[in-house]
Amino acid sequence: MAFFAVTYSYSTDDATRDQVRAEHRDYLRELATEDALLLSGPWASGELPGALLLFRADDRAAVEEIVAKDPFTEAGVISEYSVTEWEPVLGTLYSEI
Repeated sequence: MAFFAVTYSYSTDDATRDQVRAEHRDYLRELATEDALLLSGPWASGELPGALLLFRADDRAAVEEIVAKDPFTEAGVISEYSVTEWEPVLGTLYSEI
């Protein structure tokens, strides 16, 4: 298994984002119960609209599929995203992953 950091940039369509948010979070909760999603959350107020998500997956293709099926992606809320393989080595959460 590998780890991946995914960043989302959101479109300026706040109404659609608000409308789809519950479905998006339900989707992420399911991924968390499957141990695929380690952590996620939006950027803080004052930052550009978007989010950071940390995944555990077999490969980049699996993460790309997860992103493609995200209700935010399907609704056009995500204007841009990146998937970067990540190699954690230190930190207070290291033993948890």
